[in-house]
Amino acid sequence: MLNVLTREEAVALIKEKTSHLHPETENVNILSSRGRVLACDIVSHEDVPSFDRTTVDGYAVCAADTFGAGASVPAQLEIIGEILMGESADFTLKRGQCARISTGGMLPAGADAAVMVEHTDTAEGLCLVYKSVAPYENVTKKGDDISMGETALEKGTLIGAPQIGILAALGIDEVTVYKKPAVAVISTGDEIVKGKPQPGQIRDVNSYLLCSALREYGCDAVDYGAVADKRDEIENALTDCLRKADAVIISGGSSAGARDMTVDIIGTLGEAFFHGIAMKPGKPTIFGMVEGKPVFGLPGHPLAAYFVFRLIVAGYIKSILSLPPDKPASTGTLCVNIPSNHGREEFLCVQINEKNEIVPLHTKSGVISVLSSAQGFIRIPRNAEGLNKGTSVEVYKL
Repeated sequence: MLNVLTREEAVALIKEKTSHLHPETENVNILSSRGRVLACDIVSHEDVPSFDRTTVDGYAVCAADTFGAGASVPAQLEIIGEILMGESADFTLKRGQCARISTGGMLPAGADAAVMVEHTDTAEGLCLVYKSVAPYENVTKKGDDISMGETALEKGTLIGAPQIGILAALGIDEVTVYKKPAVAVISTGDEIVKGKPQPGQIRDVNSYLLCSALREYGCDAVDYGAVADKRDEIENALTDCLRKADAVIISGGSSAGARDMTVDIIGTLGEAFFHGIAMKPGKPTIFGMVEGKPVFGLPGHPLAAYFVFRLIVAGYIKSILSLPPDKPASTGTLCVNIPSNHGREEFLCVQINEKNEIVPLHTKSGVISVLSSAQGFIRIPRNAEGLNKGTSVEVYKL
């Protein structure tokens, strides 16, 4: 009999048992920081940009000098100089004056706007302005992007190319990140093989699926490979992985069948805290601690293994790395009725059609191809008898 918890209870219990397991930190060059997680807030010590600059080619002006300008009555301003890209504006505009300026150029003192060159003409040292501009039109003000003292990036941010761009803009060459947690993956089953399967055998999908998912969450994945459904082999594999990794995932051997012994092994070597979550797919999920390290037992079917990783294991990773919780990526309405009377919280892969309607992709837990074709997944509450056509639902990214 499985000791079944709700998903919320399971996530809370895992967080309670692993809250002390935050990884150490290290400093890395920003070019090596992609895919790492910030271990501290990044607070700007300067304004970005550090000066008022134009966003167009044209003329730096005092906006008030252009008020009322039009095609028949242009404003006439004296041209007193030119500011090129990368040069300091070392003069001050007086009322009735302007200066040529290139995109990105520094606005001189006395100027508060820029007129596009397309809206001007020149004659005998004068700039004729045929369109008025408002104060700070066509201008990026000092600190508009990032202001001094602002938290530019928060602790727990997963670093990608945009974040590296922010670090570069702030002049930061090195950043403090969490060390990558090492998570080992063991696939179990007499039928699992790495090479070409014989009749009755299947290729090892979960090792590749779960190791790839771990790397997407900023972990170092340790692929132990496949082991047979033999107690001594699974015990030896777990013991070996605990020496190499901070946590272990055992795929397969988690259901209540006669040969499924994962929960007993975890309980013998350490302590198993639960065996079973009221969710579909993924009911026979296991969690325990062995030698002070978390051990997760996932179903062997790839789709079920993926959802348990995404909804349970990823929660552990996010917690220790201070990553923010998942949020829905979008909302839409169901295009069909979805029955559900399993007494379990259910998760379904979906597509979104051209009308922004949600189309469920019904499949079996042993199928892997649906993960590639799906655009996300939806949640059906545990005690619901299904969802009706037209119901508004939240869609989470895979």
